[in-house]
Amino acid sequence: MKVRWAQPALRHQLHEEEIGLLDRLLIKPQRDRLDFNRRMFDEDFARVFHHTNRRTGELFELETNDQELSDRLLGNVKTRYGPHPVDETIYELVEEIAQSLVWFRDAYYFLHDDAEKGETHIVSFATDRVFKCLGLYFQYLPKRTQSHWDKEDEALPREIRFLDKTKLIHFRLPKFIRKILTAQNKILTTLDKHHGASTGFFPHATHDNPNPVNHFDFRVWNETVDRALYRATRRTGWNGRKHDSSKRSDFFDCYRLIKFRRNQITLRDQILVQLGDELSRVGRRYSPDFRISISATGALPSIGELDELDAKLTREEVGFSEIIDFCFKR
Repeated sequence: MKVRWAQPALRHQLHEEEIGLLDRLLIKPQRDRLDFNRRMFDEDFARVFHHTNRRTGELFELETNDQELSDRLLGNVKTRYGPHPVDETIYELVEEIAQSLVWFRDAYYFLHDDAEKGETHIVSFATDRVFKCLGLYFQYLPKRTQSHWDKEDEALPREIRFLDKTKLIHFRLPKFIRKILTAQNKILTTLDKHHGASTGFFPHATHDNPNPVNHFDFRVWNETVDRALYRATRRTGWNGRKHDSSKRSDFFDCYRLIKFRRNQITLRDQILVQLGDELSRVGRRYSPDFRISISATGALPSIGELDELDAKLTREEVGFSEIIDFCFKR
């Protein structure tokens, strides 16, 4: 096994047959096979922006003491859709970070200096093989095969790469959100384990009894599952993508929408704070006193607006359609 200081491997192909016992102990599961409710929740909660936000003008406000260095850092962030103007880059970067935090609880980026072009690039890499011990960050790479177009595939040995902390950018899921998601996901995992189990109560037709009578009450089953789902998601406000139940009041739905959107905006704002802190830290490699802070402008919804909407709903001063429009379109 190689042990060295190096830049992290950004992407590499790992085949199931190459994973050994040691690898299975160290490599965190990537959750390739997500379950029903868990997948839906993660997709919904990580969507901290609505697409209509892109057309509302400047979305972020930057305060910095070195505009040139700020532009250098943010101008070369490599998001999944490529380089963009700074405002668009922050938008896509926050989306990527939010998805990684909700799915994996962490998000890692690394600062790459291109000496030939005089550029600095911030690039994401996989979170499932990064560990921290005694203040040191390292990436574990199992045995793997590297493909080349001009020669035969190369078999690479296991490797531990210690990473330069001054170039490493680490985003963490806020503790209070991590806590409520951990509690919620325990129940969602149980519900997913039994998702579709009610079909097992259908009696099987036989030659002697081709039309068996089924005494199982599926309505009771569905009501029990819904009740467990709503209790599990009480703190996040997620509705399980259920929009057509006659047993829920409009007030209940709107109250939950506000709570869910508040949690999303809280996550968004926490990511922006961490982004400013992390860029400030890595930027001090180039300027010792560098600092930058990033916040949402009034073009994006805020916690204050949701609190005001919540108070109006309690006083019966706002209609349900207004709440729905705010939560789904802003």
